[in-house]
Amino acid sequence: MAVKKLPTVILRAGEDRRVRGGHPWAFSNEILMDADAKAIPAGSLATLRAPGGEALGVCTFNPHSLIAARLLSTNPEAQADALFFGRILTRAAALRDRLVGVPYYRLIHAEADGIPGVIVDRFGDAFVVQVNTAGMDALTPVLLEAIEAEFSPTTIILKNDSPVRELEGLKREVVVAKGEAGSIELIENDARFVADLSEGQKTGWFYDQRDNRRFMAGLAKDARVLDAYCYSGGFGVLAAKRGAKSVVCLDRSQPALNAAQRAAALNDVDKIVSFRKGEVFETLEKEKPRSYEVVICDPPAFVKSRKDLKTGAQGYRKLVRLAAPLVTRGGFFFVASCSHLVDPPLFAEQVRRGLRDAQRSGRILLSSGAALDHPVHPSLPETAYLKAMVLQLD
Repeated sequence: MAVKKLPTVILRAGEDRRVRGGHPWAFSNEILMDADAKAIPAGSLATLRAPGGEALGVCTFNPHSLIAARLLSTNPEAQADALFFGRILTRAAALRDRLVGVPYYRLIHAEADGIPGVIVDRFGDAFVVQVNTAGMDALTPVLLEAIEAEFSPTTIILKNDSPVRELEGLKREVVVAKGEAGSIELIENDARFVADLSEGQKTGWFYDQRDNRRFMAGLAKDARVLDAYCYSGGFGVLAAKRGAKSVVCLDRSQPALNAAQRAAALNDVDKIVSFRKGEVFETLEKEKPRSYEVVICDPPAFVKSRKDLKTGAQGYRKLVRLAAPLVTRGGFFFVASCSHLVDPPLFAEQVRRGLRDAQRSGRILLSSGAALDHPVHPSLPETAYLKAMVLQLD
């Protein structure tokens, strides 16, 4: 589609400052929603213009969404074709290859990599794509063409089952675009794991904790380790591989425990790692105090909407209150939150309160976020969703 034929979306008077400053979004109340704008089909490409008519770039547009315009390029003449996306993919892959060193990583992290609302996780020759906006949903065939041209993958899964899609008027579905769905092996921190690309949570694996897993494994030598919310064993199996005395992997999902058990076998640590199915809060309440030198808690999001913020945030306090007593004196405690609505100060406050409730003291050794293949757009600091803390407890 030639740029000159694109419909025009105009920002209201005084509403162009944020976009000019580098922000990739324009909200619906910042746009002149006249009859012409409202008539543009959801997901269309459009030229975003300042109030005076100056072209600010090419965007995807959805008149029915709060985030109505998402910039693809500040070049008004850019064309969103396979070459356009191919250049983005090539640049992103070069960065990840340098950062990670093996082809198992988050390849595209939405706006931070220049493709709004899109996640692409790479598992060697298999790619899992999650598209969360109407604009990129319409452009998915072009994106897949670019992935094919750049990587010649054996498998492409469209894991479009996120609830966010409903806000864009899109249906939730999982589609095998190429190859076959199912489990696949991956390499992380020189260990082998198993991910279910079609049935697993999110894209099948959580690359965002890669660096935190490595850090905690470094503290696990000769230690008794509890990995709560273990999912597929990313923390616990690596800790065993790095010399832990014993590891208990705890999760309520049997498929997740099965994947973790396979990973333990793949890394020859199946005699060190044991597996327990159960609700984490209930299990922690029954555990003997000071049973572990290392306790890891990496829960799913407790806060999924603003209405859940107060009660969900208190969930982290309760988690710390139940888990901290299990750590030996001088031992290490890891706790994380992937709830993007829980900002770092709020998370830190819940951890502090949980420690007080548990009558434990200690020191924060590390406050961290997602791994380096999950970059943050400079104008979207709120997208730095993952918070993690490592403490030594007295």
